[in-house]
Amino acid sequence: MSEKTINYDYRFGGVERLYGPGSLERIREASVLVVGIGGVGSWVAEALARSGIGSITLVDLDDICESNINRQIHALDGQIGKPKIEAMAERCRLINPEATISVLHTFFTERTAEEIFREPYEYVMDAIDSVNHKCAMIDFSRRRGIPILTSGGAGGRIDPTKIQISDITKSYNDKLLQRVRKKLRQDYGYPRERRRRFKVECVFSPEEARYPESCDTKDGDTGSRRLDCASGYGAAAQVTGAFGFVAAARIVHKIAKSED
Repeated sequence: MSEKTINYDYRFGGVERLYGPGSLERIREASVLVVGIGGVGSWVAEALARSGIGSITLVDLDDICESNINRQIHALDGQIGKPKIEAMAERCRLINPEATISVLHTFFTERTAEEIFREPYEYVMDAIDSVNHKCAMIDFSRRRGIPILTSGGAGGRIDPTKIQISDITKSYNDKLLQRVRKKLRQDYGYPRERRRRFKVECVFSPEEARYPESCDTKDGDTGSRRLDCASGYGAAAQVTGAFGFVAAARIVHKIAKSED
């Protein structure tokens, strides 16, 4: 047994004790794609790395800005201005030096889909907030037979205990997922009957989103798109992080319990 194997087993042995014999090897051999390394996706990536996932691909085009600090795990002093994928990859490699951590400095679009999906994945995590791109990625993953978990909106929520997972057709009080469902039905031929499921899971909160009552934040900041008072909902790490952890828990469980 190699030193790396001993080190891996020591670091992540608790995962196998949790999920059962054989689970850690499946986790170690798994490859997961995380698209969108922000308020939800950064926590997903962190949890996947700490669960021992053997290969993680991170996709995002944005850089870290100061207004990310309230909700994104890689947003720290010394990291401002750095590409999100690079900062997150550094964390993942420190957690598990044996893991293969790949980065793609791009956004998911129909034009970049083939490049992003050039590697085989056991699971895809969609943590982006563009309706058009979410729909394209959901449909692309489905057509390739790759399970995908899509995130609803985490902004404007304060109660992480309300977060749940369901088929996207069963989510409610989430405007982002509502628009995604509508577009999938209109443009991608997904079932229009409300009782029929899309067989696409989502992580969402039925809590009514809160708009800011007042805010001193001024627009014109030079950072990336921000989830603050200048652009809409506020957000906090205890909710965005919980979204990410719920999502990662689902992915790890599915991989750990999958058949050989």
